[in-house]
Amino acid sequence: MRTESEMLNLIINVANKDENIRVVMLSGSRACEYAPKDIYQDYDIVYFVSDIKPYYNNLEWINLNFGQPAIMQLPELMTHPKLPPCGDGHFTYLMIFDDGNRIDLSIEFTPYIDDGEPAIVLLDKDNGHGFIPHLSISQSYFNVKQPNEKLFHDTCNEFWWCLNNVAKGIARDELPYAMEMFNCHVRDMLNQMVSWYIGVITEFSVSSGKMGKYFKRYLPSELYDQYLKTYSDSNYINLWNSVFTACELFRYLALQVADYFTCTYNQQEDGNMTSYLKKVMDANLAERVKPEV
Repeated sequence: MRTESEMLNLIINVANKDENIRVVMLSGSRACEYAPKDIYQDYDIVYFVSDIKPYYNNLEWINLNFGQPAIMQLPELMTHPKLPPCGDGHFTYLMIFDDGNRIDLSIEFTPYIDDGEPAIVLLDKDNGHGFIPHLSISQSYFNVKQPNEKLFHDTCNEFWWCLNNVAKGIARDELPYAMEMFNCHVRDMLNQMVSWYIGVITEFSVSSGKMGKYFKRYLPSELYDQYLKTYSDSNYINLWNSVFTACELFRYLALQVADYFTCTYNQQEDGNMTSYLKKVMDANLAERVKPEV
């Protein structure tokens, strides 16, 4: 596998040879000081260009300058309904090469909008007078953000409310529906509460990582072990156990977060849905063991 220095040299050299490419920017985890370093990190690269046309869906240009990717995705050319709409004029090449290196290359023709996200300018042919007039880099950009009281209450309500759909899906033997509700809608709220708890115990000085990838790093081991038990296989008894483990974990974390921000936690909402879940589970399990006549 090519080293980081080899990859960055390649990326910069391509730009140096092309007068149309004015700025090269590195963003993502490789531009973030506290992000863990490993061989799986992407190279999130932006080429700011004076003319987009030569780079728009130009696979010959990619192959000539970077080599032929083993696999790639071109978001601007895709029409899958699950993907966000594009069409603002820029073009992106997502590429993995045979040696395992990945480059996410975005070609941009409008000035950079600085929102404080960590980024490193690798090359600027215009010395700050073109696409990148100023950078206000903040290494705290990705840190867990403090919630207001309404957001906290809405998160709790969404967690407890959506559990009724999980129970319904299990009772009806609709496993894909139950899993989707639990592992997407309910888990989104659980993950949000985990992130806030991590913020509380670290004074909101760290990031919990995209999709919770740093949970293991910051959660106390017993809580992380409990979090792992919220994942289930397709066995309904195991799924019920995961549901109630998620409820127990969410309750504990939410109470800690509520105490930190001196706001109230809706115990009645929690108790009523927990009672409902137990009734559905008991009826569901009884139905499954009912002897055949």
